[in-house]
Amino acid sequence: MALKIGLTGGIGSGKTTIAGIFEVLGIPVYYADEAAKRLMNEDPGLKEKIRIYFGPDAYTDGVLNKSYISQQVFQDKEKLNVLNSLVHPVSIRDANEWMEKQTTPYAVKEAALIFESGVEKYLDYVIGVSAPESLRIQRAMKRDSISREQVLERVKNQMEEDAKLKLCDFIIYNDEAQPVLTQVLELHHKLLQLAKK
Repeated sequence: MALKIGLTGGIGSGKTTIAGIFEVLGIPVYYADEAAKRLMNEDPGLKEKIRIYFGPDAYTDGVLNKSYISQQVFQDKEKLNVLNSLVHPVSIRDANEWMEKQTTPYAVKEAALIFESGVEKYLDYVIGVSAPESLRIQRAMKRDSISREQVLERVKNQMEEDAKLKLCDFIIYNDEAQPVLTQVLELHHKLLQLAKK
């Protein structure tokens, strides 16, 4: 059975880019955000709970109304917590089932909220991706075409980066000063060794 590896980092840290390198190395990656979006559209029980809490406008013709939900949760921490409390158990179950099926020496779960949602207890190791806040803000603004204020609003909903990195077993520095590829390759070899034990 594959070692279960978490990959996390703050908004704009570049964890998706890092995950892509692992995929090139032949390591399967579970993208928690994409899975959550899929489950909010496909899991009947979850859809029902979201509809009950957020009202009939949460779905349009059976498809999640993303702009409506975003408006609801980004301005209201309470609603965001409710949405997370509905989605996390379903996505954790989905990720665990996916992990069980992997046959490679290790598999990666890429997720922003590993520690916030208590997922680390299902994982063998967690990798943190670190980048200076100014760089993370720039990347997120560019990637999502949003303002600095909108990025900072999202940052507030995530655990403080230093606190998060202290909980990680390994750290990859994606600060445009150190080559990322070298770090990932080193870590890949280390994880292959750990998987043999």
